[in-house]
Amino acid sequence: MSTLPDYQHYLETFSIDDVIARLDDRRDGKANAFASCCERHLRAGRGDTLALIHEDAEGQVNTLTYAELDAESARLAGWFAEHGLGVGDRIACMLPRSPQLLVVVLATWRIGAVYQPLFTAFGPDAVDYRLGRADTKLVITDHANRFKFDGLTQCPPVLAVGGPDVDHADDLDWSAALAHAPIDSAPPRLSRDEPFLQMFTSGTVGKPKGVAVPLAAMPAFTLYMELAVDLRDTDRFWNMADPGWAYGLYYAIVGPLLLGVTTHFCEAGFSAEGALAFMNRHRITNFAAAPTAYRLMKASGRFDDAHQTLELRAASSAGEPLNTEVVTWVERALGCPVMDHYGQTETGMICNNHHGLDHPKHVGAMGVPMPGYRLAILDAEYHELPPGEPGVLAVDIENSPAFFFPGYTWQEKHPFAEGYYLTGDVVIKNEDGTFQFAGRDDDIITTAGYRVGPTDVENSVMTHPAVAESAAVGQPDEIRGEIITSYVVLREGFEPSDALADEIRKQVRERLSTHAFPRVIEFVEELPKTPSGKIQRFKLRALAVDKAKTGAA
Repeated sequence: MSTLPDYQHYLETFSIDDVIARLDDRRDGKANAFASCCERHLRAGRGDTLALIHEDAEGQVNTLTYAELDAESARLAGWFAEHGLGVGDRIACMLPRSPQLLVVVLATWRIGAVYQPLFTAFGPDAVDYRLGRADTKLVITDHANRFKFDGLTQCPPVLAVGGPDVDHADDLDWSAALAHAPIDSAPPRLSRDEPFLQMFTSGTVGKPKGVAVPLAAMPAFTLYMELAVDLRDTDRFWNMADPGWAYGLYYAIVGPLLLGVTTHFCEAGFSAEGALAFMNRHRITNFAAAPTAYRLMKASGRFDDAHQTLELRAASSAGEPLNTEVVTWVERALGCPVMDHYGQTETGMICNNHHGLDHPKHVGAMGVPMPGYRLAILDAEYHELPPGEPGVLAVDIENSPAFFFPGYTWQEKHPFAEGYYLTGDVVIKNEDGTFQFAGRDDDIITTAGYRVGPTDVENSVMTHPAVAESAAVGQPDEIRGEIITSYVVLREGFEPSDALADEIRKQVRERLSTHAFPRVIEFVEELPKTPSGKIQRFKLRALAVDKAKTGAA
């Protein structure tokens, strides 16, 4: 017999207004992310609670209490204000998982500005587009990442952790900024419709789309941490996801801080051996990661008896469905249940197997709608379909009080129809109210938990002088879920070769990103197209699937 609260009973008593009131006791209809994530914990006498436990690449452990986070962010916010930054300005940050990154986030919110994450694996092309599109006013980075801001079409002032160097004498000095007098004005009270995060998400056509996350998202982030992750005051929580992306930023930083608990950062790159040692050293009890991490942990063999030393109570997974084999392995090897969760950059997590609620749970299923959301399956005419029939998963906006997505920042796409938000994912609703992932109705590639639109990859491949045409698709892969495969038509005078394939791969990796380069390059005579000339990626996907099945390298 489960001791968890019943899902249906929870829905009967659920009120989004109660969640909003818990996050902000002003009750003025406005909000401030710094006030909700830090200031109110100090007022509650919890300033000595650790906000962050950070381990750097050399194993050195650093900590920040909520009181220390308040003090450091106040000084940086004072520096921001003196430099003319304020409400609505985009402040971008490319730093590793570090205490400095957390201070930047809180200082940005403290002046009512909008935090813009930059993934540390981004190359100059990805950075250039995001800074220009968002009209970013300041970039904060370190010496290891500084070169990615050279040669951009436009670059705002750079605040450098470590100070100016020989090649960048005009950079502003982080240590001087942290020595600034604390800001003396209260965090501005803003409309809940105002943004506090500026995200970008890859699409299938054109450039990445802007997602300005409003302050109204904070209650939804809170519900996810409380119900799906079941994060408790006594937990030692580690979300392995990178805060340069939505899942890491929303739920390794914002979510834990909203609950006033401790989050962990591990600055070292992923390895199964390192992850196991980190979990044991810090006695992690609640863990979240992409499916790729679980598959790599399983493949390493190092975790097979890990339950004997680990203290894990709960594990969560997001990005793509976990298969039965991995779920069974997690429960046996890590000694705790693992729950699949579903969401998007646009919406946050909206359909989950909740650790904290009792409801039907099936391996490979997305779970049930998070309280505050009503989800529906739609046909091509936007009519709701009955259980058992596949269609596009949609959010019924009028009946989803926790839903916050206002539309893409620069109207790059219109994802709404007939009162619904359309996710683009093809899903089936089961008779018991759970939802089952069935695929996508577009060409998004999910590799190692990252969603990659093919257009950026194709455009980057096309910049190589040997390439006439290119198309990118996902090829099934046991560890990464999918790997990016580029089908390439060469210009006249160029011949296919391994050396040319390596050259193209290297160029994309350096210019675009280390997570979005094609691991496989197939040279072809022509690409399959419609009569109107549109590339038929579904035919290329079929080829890639066949190749994966035959094990051809």
